[in-house]
Amino acid sequence: MSSSYYAPTAYRSDQIPKQPPSAERSWIRRVAKVRLPWGMTREVAPDDFLVERKPSSLRRQENRVKEREEKLALGTYVPAPYEHVDFHDREDHERFRFALWSRRSHFWIYIYGGGKFFTWFMIPLILFAYVGIITIDTGKSWEHTSIEFLPFVCFFVLLPACCWALASLVIRYFPHLWVKPSRGPIWEINRRTGLVTLFDYDNHGEYKKNGTIGELTAPFYEFDAYIATTPDRQGLPMNVLYIAHRYRDIVINFGALVPAGAGELCCALWDFLQNYMDTSRPLPDLPRYEEFRHLDPVTAQYDREVGRNPRLWIDMDDETFEGALYHMRGQIDQIDTFRRPNLMARYVEYVD
Repeated sequence: MSSSYYAPTAYRSDQIPKQPPSAERSWIRRVAKVRLPWGMTREVAPDDFLVERKPSSLRRQENRVKEREEKLALGTYVPAPYEHVDFHDREDHERFRFALWSRRSHFWIYIYGGGKFFTWFMIPLILFAYVGIITIDTGKSWEHTSIEFLPFVCFFVLLPACCWALASLVIRYFPHLWVKPSRGPIWEINRRTGLVTLFDYDNHGEYKKNGTIGELTAPFYEFDAYIATTPDRQGLPMNVLYIAHRYRDIVINFGALVPAGAGELCCALWDFLQNYMDTSRPLPDLPRYEEFRHLDPVTAQYDREVGRNPRLWIDMDDETFEGALYHMRGQIDQIDTFRRPNLMARYVEYVD
């Protein structure tokens, strides 16, 4: 079944075809100094990939699905708001498709998060400054000092608090004001087909004319991974993972998947992407794929052979999960990406 399930273009690390010499990509060298090697991957992924789907979250999701099925059978089910809205993202055994929410949605999320942060951040600072001035400047009464501090309190505390309160009200009670999908996905990596797609919203003007989204598609093995390092405002290095096509102008930025910072996270993400796309091996053993493992032929066969518990993550207790998370973080810290040979060099002559 697996031979008919996967497309002929599906990626296998043990069957990589010979390819033409790479084109010189001077532009990628301007933003990225390090090309990551292919192969010899570890069973790692960014630790956020575990945290986002804790066993407790999987159990809640399972209960919601059961409750929904029961209500559907009884004819009493009422769909949740926006349940049938397509937000364009997918994460399953076939594809990893990434999409952002609309600008309107991001606006209210930022207002909520920023207002909450600045409110709690400024309250202790204002109180500390207020008490300090009263203690040092004994010539002023506390009433006079309070009046002087009032504009600071209004601007640095009340204003962000009002933003926080307004955004909380909108997010909780008026979803139609902020919940809106974006115009479409940004990129997709497809395990079943072995193809990488960058969605083109220029498309020679076709998107503006009739809404047609272009697709720039190429096999996964024709891409190389790079780490771009730029300084932040404090001068600290910010590392972001890119993949760039060797022969065409297709570049995908994975900065939204992991926090910009430690290069080890970028290396772990590159290992994850290779493992996810490799149909000669099972899906990465992560909570996000628990419900899909039996649908991928290679993964299902592997799980039968090793006797893997199909509810491994769902039934995992908190202590065991914390141990798995600790182990994953240790693997990330010890990742040896920069000491590996580039196995793709067996099939490609690099000219840059």
